[in-house]
Amino acid sequence: MAEARIPLSEAPKGSFLQISGMSVQGVMRRRLLDLGFVPGNTVEVVRRSPLGDPTAFRISNTMIALRREESSLIYGEPIGGETK
Repeated sequence: MAEARIPLSEAPKGSFLQISGMSVQGVMRRRLLDLGFVPGNTVEVVRRSPLGDPTAFRISNTMIALRREESSLIYGEPIGGETK
């Protein structure tokens, strides 16, 4: 039942994760929570830019792009089948 927690920056394109926590503090934490990056919510990795940074995520029916430094501090557990 226990799945591996991985940072969103490590999740492959097309995968779905359930947010399990974040290591962000201060104003950025509040902003991410307001955008829907709340533990328990599902996030989809939609696309990465050609150089790999930033990455577009779909959460709460909204597309949000995050830089690698931000997405590496948000953790989730993969849900569904294996995705490449």
